[in-house]
Amino acid sequence: MANETERPADSEAQATAAPTPSNTVTPSPLVAALQRQNPDWVTEVIEAFGETTVIVPREHIRAACSFLKSAPGLEFNMLADLCGVDRGPEEEPRFEVNYHLFSTNKYTRARLKVLLNEDDAKVETVTTVWKTANWHERETFDMFGIIFEGHPDLRRILLPDDWEGHALRKDFPLRGYEPYSLT
Repeated sequence: MANETERPADSEAQATAAPTPSNTVTPSPLVAALQRQNPDWVTEVIEAFGETTVIVPREHIRAACSFLKSAPGLEFNMLADLCGVDRGPEEEPRFEVNYHLFSTNKYTRARLKVLLNEDDAKVETVTTVWKTANWHERETFDMFGIIFEGHPDLRRILLPDDWEGHALRKDFPLRGYEPYSLT
């Protein structure tokens, strides 16, 4: 009987063999289309739970969104949601902007993500691609302080105009700032 630490010769040959089509990962049609159009649009791809998330550099988000909206076979003609995420003041990049896209023709979903540093939390608006981005971007600005450059009316939407700070940032005081404090 062979020692358990020894490997049979055929197993060793399989381990060093070139990958076969059955064990290579092929990119999703969404990722392949983005990379064909402009390889700079994709910095990272996360495939989990049957969903694809593509991390896009902020300087390319509007171009990538325009392409995905009109590309034959993709047609992500609906911005279902746009939301901010504060990963915490100790994280860098601190902020995320997530774009949840839906194709009403193909019934498919995709997520684009832009990562932003705290000292430069700015990204280009996508209101020229989807009109519904207007209110989503205003809400993200109001709650997280992320600036959407080129937005037609970037002002608070949920909180009063004189509110100080951004309520969904992780460093925002739980009881708020004066005069709105509950104490």
